[in-house]
Amino acid sequence: MPQGPVEAGTWQYSGDLVFRQYYLGCLSHASYLVGDRGSGRAVVVDPQRDVAQYLADAGTAGLRIERVLETHVHADFVSGHLELAAATGALISYGDAAEVEFPIEPLADGRVLDLGSVSLEALYTPGHTPESICLVIRDAPGAAPWGVLTGDTLFIGDVGRPDLLGGVGWSADELARALYRSTRERLLPLPDATRVFPAHGAGSACGKNLSTETSSTIGEQRRTNYALAPMTEDAFVAAVTEGQSAAPTYFTYASHRNREDRPVLDESAPVRALTLAEADVAAGAGALLLDTRDPQDFAAAHLPGAVNVGLGGRFAEMTGQVVAAGTDLVLVGDGDTATEARNRLARIGFDRVLGFLDGGVTAAPPDRLRAAGRITADRLAGLGDTVRVVDVRGPGEVAGSGLVPGAVSVPLAALASRLGELDPAAPTVVYCAGGYRSSIAASLLRARGFVRVDDLLGGFAAWAAGDRPVHQPAADRPVEQPAGA
Repeated sequence: MPQGPVEAGTWQYSGDLVFRQYYLGCLSHASYLVGDRGSGRAVVVDPQRDVAQYLADAGTAGLRIERVLETHVHADFVSGHLELAAATGALISYGDAAEVEFPIEPLADGRVLDLGSVSLEALYTPGHTPESICLVIRDAPGAAPWGVLTGDTLFIGDVGRPDLLGGVGWSADELARALYRSTRERLLPLPDATRVFPAHGAGSACGKNLSTETSSTIGEQRRTNYALAPMTEDAFVAAVTEGQSAAPTYFTYASHRNREDRPVLDESAPVRALTLAEADVAAGAGALLLDTRDPQDFAAAHLPGAVNVGLGGRFAEMTGQVVAAGTDLVLVGDGDTATEARNRLARIGFDRVLGFLDGGVTAAPPDRLRAAGRITADRLAGLGDTVRVVDVRGPGEVAGSGLVPGAVSVPLAALASRLGELDPAAPTVVYCAGGYRSSIAASLLRARGFVRVDDLLGGFAAWAAGDRPVHQPAADRPVEQPAGA
């Protein structure tokens, strides 16, 4: 049995087992198709909301999707369980502690789902959430476990954070203690050769130390995962709750959407083209202009009031960090990318896309467009204390590398809720690690009435590369944390 990681996106076969991992890099999300070649029966686990790829691959492999399995109620994305059920008639299953508003067939601890020769066994593993389960895959009756789908209970290099949302009747401390028992009593007893397939990888806010690898084995995690090292329950609670980043504000919204019997996404439906006059009417009624172009294109010319979140990065997640859920949106950018942008926003439940501006910024007269200020590190160094400098990186990034001297730390996920701490009349320079998030933050500040905002070209990396001074926050003076973190 191979011990190394399985490459995401490749088909795996063992006896009648058919297995594929799908990895969505922009949300650090992994989902799975598990089937039996003999019976033609299959399940999809933790699907993303746009489900065409599962349907196409199942058809190609001669499989029939008969069930959607959710390891827990997700918070960082809106799952495609309703979309798959609508397309295939599949049943939806969660662990039997889940509370949702649509019909499900709950899975009790120890329940085995036979697909033919292939089976999946549900293990109740509360901790990340109260209803979390893991799914042990066997490729033949009575065989040793081939793999385990661990959801957000066990990651590669980490475990799921227990402080994210909590649950009714569960405190973060109680969830952390449950997670300790789940990992020690349910997962670590599995054979060392058992492959581990989590629901998230590096970049996800569902943990703090996730690996860039997307699969592993129980034995490798036993040896290398800090959270699985021998320790007391109290030490585990301290280790897994310390240093967690601020959760994006849309997480609570997405969690609620995943419990609701909501409308399904039609991922192939066209996005409506809007004239400039129609976009203006929508903006006047409260819609936000969401400019999806790259930061340099946005800086060259954009419509006043637009917020820039480029499609080239973690588009949906970053939009969810700075835009309130339920906001009407008008997309500004290349019309050919409008469907992609709409579907990516739908992955976090942001469904109120009114349309896209036909022609993009070229639809507006040149005298209406604005340029965004961007400055070099050398220029910033010469400004001294004449500007307010804002670092929008996460607390872990700041702790690891320090700050531009005089900068205030306001992580991007907390910026919208902490605008009152900044002076809109003061010249402001915003930076992140490399420039993507700072363009988002600077555009948000301008849209909220800040009179002069520049972002730092190249971000903190450009500042540090010039052998310029760096402020290291003292241990007795912690980096500012988002409210409620």
